[in-house]
Amino acid sequence: MRAFVATGFAIGALIVACGTSDSAPSSASPGGSSSGSGSSSGSSSGNPVVTNGTSPTISGCSIFPADNPWNTRIDDTTAFPVHAMSATYLANMETSSHVHPDWGDWSTDHYGIPWQTVDESQATVPMSFLYSDQSDPGPYPFPADAKVEGGSNSGGDQHVLVLVTGTCILYETDNSDYVNPGWKCDSGARFDLSSDALRTDGWTSADAAGLPIFPGLVKLSEVQAGKIEHAIRFTVSKTQQAYIHPAVHAAGDADTTLPPMGLRLRLKASFDATPFTGASLVVVTALKEYGVIVADNGSSWYIGGDSDDGWTPLMDDLVSQLENVHGSDFEAVETGPISTAGL
Repeated sequence: MRAFVATGFAIGALIVACGTSDSAPSSASPGGSSSGSGSSSGSSSGNPVVTNGTSPTISGCSIFPADNPWNTRIDDTTAFPVHAMSATYLANMETSSHVHPDWGDWSTDHYGIPWQTVDESQATVPMSFLYSDQSDPGPYPFPADAKVEGGSNSGGDQHVLVLVTGTCILYETDNSDYVNPGWKCDSGARFDLSSDALRTDGWTSADAAGLPIFPGLVKLSEVQAGKIEHAIRFTVSKTQQAYIHPAVHAAGDADTTLPPMGLRLRLKASFDATPFTGASLVVVTALKEYGVIVADNGSSWYIGGDSDDGWTPLMDDLVSQLENVHGSDFEAVETGPISTAGL
């Protein structure tokens, strides 16, 4: 069995998570302040994802090294055998439910999780965090008009994802509100996309698993290019109070029959993908090759994607075709030991 090995926490490998979704972490950390003039640029539609057979690349930034768990195929059943607890976990994961693409257009519905790029001249601003002892302190290069999931003051998770080109540092926040001149959030973290380093065991992020969100999103440009080469973020309604690396945090119950954060699942090799076409076939192929990773508590079998107006003509087919993929079509995969360290 191949296991994902944690490389430890590195200061340069951080992702800013301004809050956690569905769960309060054990804490986060207050931000500092800085000022300057800079420019924000880019969006999901303006920065196509390039898949180079090793790791996805956006605006010149590889989204983690090729050997990172996010970029590792798990369809080799010798290297990644079925998890010993697969049947037990799935029995508690609403397997009659179907896969739902949790994304869509930005302009009308603000559906999905938006992201944006900025260059190194972007002004940094002060940040404050509710969970300051599990957050990476500011300042962050967040524009005043940064896109907020669901829209500003929408009352949802309100994630903000910002990638700095040049440095390739990814910042993520949730429950994010602009409070001039900076932002108030629940928690914060940063990741250096050139590194495999994990957050500290026991620390949360914008997702309850302590994982970055951006690498696991289904992106419009990936589907348009015909290939998704990374694991896909998804949610389940109940999880256990434990995790598997690269996850480092949990927000669940003391019940070992529930899936832990960071659990990887794949569509079974026997699943027939031939009826699927277009964008749906791209997604189904990725579910077979790279699978999904438990990233947060939420609606079962909702897979995450970006918010982009280009999704509009694709969504009807995506929704109708993916309704034929059910939880029962998946199997959990062995990728490493279960941990409660730091919880």
